[in-house]
Amino acid sequence: MATFPTPDRAVAAALRMREAMDKLNQGHKMDDLLLKIGIHEGPCLAVMENGRQDYFGRTVNVGARVQNLAVSREILATGSVIENPQTSMLLESNNLKPVMKRAGAQGHC
Repeated sequence: MATFPTPDRAVAAALRMREAMDKLNQGHKMDDLLLKIGIHEGPCLAVMENGRQDYFGRTVNVGARVQNLAVSREILATGSVIENPQTSMLLESNNLKPVMKRAGAQGHC
């Protein structure tokens, strides 16, 4: 799990992670390392425990569920992330077009 100050920074990091994982797999001539990314935005509770910061709350839970729906190399993001103006500009500048994916009875991502 990672946190970012804005949705577009999370998406930018996800794109870089996917590119780095592709290079790593190509270097090993294998596709045995998988990367599945889910992104959601919103408030959460940050807690320091045993010198470590952790995050809790609905936003974290939704993010984890979105990530669980992803398949290898896929970046799934909720509507609020995609609708963010900076995220939209980032996607356009990378020639990426979001595709809606339904997530069962729980809504869509």
